[in-house]
Amino acid sequence: MSDDVQVIFTPSGKRGRVARGTKVLAAARTLGVDLDSVCGGRGICSKCQCSPGYGDFSKHGLHVEPDALSPINSVEERYDRVRGLKPGRRLGCQAEIQGDIVIDVPPESQVHKQVVRKAASERVMEMDPATRACYIEVQEPDMHAPEGDFQRLAHALEAQWDIPGLRADPDMLRKLQPVLRKGAWKVTAAVHDQGEGPRLSALYPGLRETPLYGLAIDLGSTTIAGHLVALDDGRVLASAGLMNPQIRFGEDLMSRVSYVMMNPGGDLEMTKVVRDAMGDLARELAQEAQIETGEIVEATVVCNPVMHHLLLGIDPVELGQAPFALATSDSMDLPASEIGLEASPGARVYILPLIAGHVGADAAAVALSEAPERREDLSLIVDVGTNAEILLGNSSRVLACSSPTGPAFEGAQISSGQRAAPGAIERIEIDPATKEPRFKIIGNEHWSTEPEFGTPQITGICGSGIIEAVAEMRMAGIVDASGLIGSPEQVGTTRCVASGRTHEYLIHDATPEGPRITVTQGDIRAIQLAKSALYAGARLLMDEMGVDEVDRVVLAGAFGAHISPKHAMVLGMIPDAPLDHVTSAGNAAGTGARMALCSVRARRAIETQVKRITKVETAIEPRFQEHFVAANALPHATAPFTRLRAVAPLPDVSFNTGGSGDEGGGRRRRRRG
Repeated sequence: MSDDVQVIFTPSGKRGRVARGTKVLAAARTLGVDLDSVCGGRGICSKCQCSPGYGDFSKHGLHVEPDALSPINSVEERYDRVRGLKPGRRLGCQAEIQGDIVIDVPPESQVHKQVVRKAASERVMEMDPATRACYIEVQEPDMHAPEGDFQRLAHALEAQWDIPGLRADPDMLRKLQPVLRKGAWKVTAAVHDQGEGPRLSALYPGLRETPLYGLAIDLGSTTIAGHLVALDDGRVLASAGLMNPQIRFGEDLMSRVSYVMMNPGGDLEMTKVVRDAMGDLARELAQEAQIETGEIVEATVVCNPVMHHLLLGIDPVELGQAPFALATSDSMDLPASEIGLEASPGARVYILPLIAGHVGADAAAVALSEAPERREDLSLIVDVGTNAEILLGNSSRVLACSSPTGPAFEGAQISSGQRAAPGAIERIEIDPATKEPRFKIIGNEHWSTEPEFGTPQITGICGSGIIEAVAEMRMAGIVDASGLIGSPEQVGTTRCVASGRTHEYLIHDATPEGPRITVTQGDIRAIQLAKSALYAGARLLMDEMGVDEVDRVVLAGAFGAHISPKHAMVLGMIPDAPLDHVTSAGNAAGTGARMALCSVRARRAIETQVKRITKVETAIEPRFQEHFVAANALPHATAPFTRLRAVAPLPDVSFNTGGSGDEGGGRRRRRRG
């Protein structure tokens, strides 16, 4: 038996080998993983809680045995008995690593909490909500009129508001009588109706003068973002986000499908953790807005197909193989409790329709938000995440596809990468003459070269930072068109440091307080693979449309809001276009979710529109691989990118001196996810 074992931490993606018997907290510190602890490892503070994963992890080539961690000890038993541990959680300061293991660090155990980059975009909402408040006066009980309280409430609603046929779930009936009596038979009923008959969502004593509240949730592969919305005028009262806890089962979609295939009951595990996370998100939003969760009467959810199926408890195995059949593509209206949301007992959740295959309700929400079918000019709309959704269209036709970009754009699988959190490098510029960098970190508005920058703790580099870093390295002549980092002699700077048979570029020197931050050759390759998949998906839609260029490019999602068009173009993430025609739409999927929350008409519109969108399947289209290989260069092997070169000349350098295969084009097929 080997004396060392492999440990992989999610969501950071950091991994390494440690001695058997090493405690999880010690392993995290050795590998630079963000795992909190304030009690000195005595099992008191619980800051180091973590979630081990067991079974087959095909993406990592790892099988985790049930005994990969030491048994729960007396310290953990005492803590669980006194304060309680969530099911499956362990204390990192107590659990010892005995075998190869995958360990997830939940958000509350991270020192540097994630910043929600999927903020709500400013937009005036068309208000036509499915749930509205109705003040009614109900007839009191009468011995001579033996009707139930609910029936008399329904009669009052019909007589006073002309709303007949009210229904109520058993959970609402259990709350009915105390509220009627507390309000002295004068109550405000929250009535949900989107065309299928009215349903009682909530009941409040007396006249409710504050608005009803709803949630708009963007359930992503990596991040779950939510907005608490007032249903009287559509204003956003609170926004919050958390990491999708399913990451420990696989960073991308196909890894999670593979986990289900190889681990019986794996789908149930993932359904449970994501529903628990939905409940946590609802509580966090309510707390931020200073309301009770019971005042939330409605929600909308957008998500990709794999997330959709796992949220609903549907085995996603069919989405792992052609023809990528969905269990259902229609919109759904369900009790909010069925997906774990903590809300009023009668609250409903509306899940937007899916387009097809791997193009889901998140893409439908982007289509609702951006409405390319209402424009004459040809729009390319790119919503980038672990799995990218791409729309191309105008008033004559709209096409859609998904493309497997992977988690590199989120800062995962990057040597110094991390999620967006205070201390992470998010902006960078490199002087093309001196090759010296300057940068900004999240939580500090000043550049690192300015005196006002101070001496903050610099923790790593997030997705927007690594994208800008690679693009800046290309513009400064540190990286050639093939993606190869030059040597100190070739580039003319000692910031290019030898690393094995390749080189890395030093952004930030190590200090006693912080890490040494570099961009390695492996980081460049990860970005190349991600951006090639994105570009290839866009080009495939353009081929289908029969065009060589588009009129406008819209960058959506957290990526779109934080990356300049020039850097995206230098990388070749998107086809060449005038930079002033490349704009950001912010979190378009989240905006679409809010539109559907605020308007029944918007729901009907997107249900009609998704049937008109033509889906293109990248996984079985040979041209996708051709476009992918050509797009591996920076910005592209064959496309001239003439508009880009007019505003951002790229040095004509080549550092390939016939070295190892690691210095080549990195030609390998991307997996979906």
